[in-house]
Amino acid sequence: MACWYEGPLAAFDTETTGVDVETDRIVSAALVVQDAPGTRPRVVRWLVNPGVPVPAGATEVHGLTDDHLQRHGRWPAPVMYEVAEALAEQARVGRPLVVMNAPFDLTLLDRELRRHRASSLGRWLERAQLLVLDPWVLDKHLDRYRKGRRTLTDLCAHYGVALEGAHDAAADAVAALEVTRAVGRRFASRLERLSPGELHTLQAVWHAAQARGLQAWFARTGTEEVVDPAWPLRPDLPTAA
Repeated sequence: MACWYEGPLAAFDTETTGVDVETDRIVSAALVVQDAPGTRPRVVRWLVNPGVPVPAGATEVHGLTDDHLQRHGRWPAPVMYEVAEALAEQARVGRPLVVMNAPFDLTLLDRELRRHRASSLGRWLERAQLLVLDPWVLDKHLDRYRKGRRTLTDLCAHYGVALEGAHDAAADAVAALEVTRAVGRRFASRLERLSPGELHTLQAVWHAAQARGLQAWFARTGTEEVVDPAWPLRPDLPTAA
C-alpha cells in the first residue's frame, strides 16, 4: 500500500484582507484535490466580495482590488457555506487536507462562518474529523535546526517545488500540496509508518512545542507578541468581530 504522501491529497488556501484572524476577511479561496502524484489536480476557486475595504497592503500581496471584488466577487454567506461543505467532504472521505499554517486559514474560515452563517467550522466537522497536514509544522519539526525563513516560497525553494503565481489561492494550495509530498519523501523513514490521523495528532503536539519555543524567544528579546499554541484551529474568542 502506498504511503500517504504518494496517495490522494487535497489542499486549501485563502487570500485575505489582512493577517488578523479575528477581524480580517477572506477575499478568495481555493480547494485543490489530487488523486495521485503527477496527476492533474481538480481545482475549485471562490472569489468573495468581503463587504469591507481591502487595504492597499493586502492588494499589493494578492492583486485583488476593491473594484474587482465588487464586480466579480460573491457575497460571503453562500461562499462560506460552500467552502465548509467542500472541506467537510474531504473529511467524510478521509482525504488528508494540506493547509500551510493551518491555524490561520482554518481559524479565519471559522470566524467567517460565525460572522455570516451563525455557525462554526466545528459544526461542519461533527461527523468526521478533518485530517490536516501542515507543511510548515512538518518541516519545522523534521528539520528543526535548519536556519532561515520558512514561508511557502522558502519551502518551495528548499524542496525544489515550482511556485507559479504566488499569492494566488489555487497556486499556493498546489505548491503546499507538492511541498508536503516532498517532505514525506525526504523524511520517509520517519513518516511512512504514520497514518494521516496519527500525524494530525502529532502535529498538534509539535506545533504547541514550536509555539512555546517562539514565545520564549520573544520573551528574551522583549517582544510582546503572543503565540497561540492551538493547532489546527484556534479557540473562539468572545471579542471576535
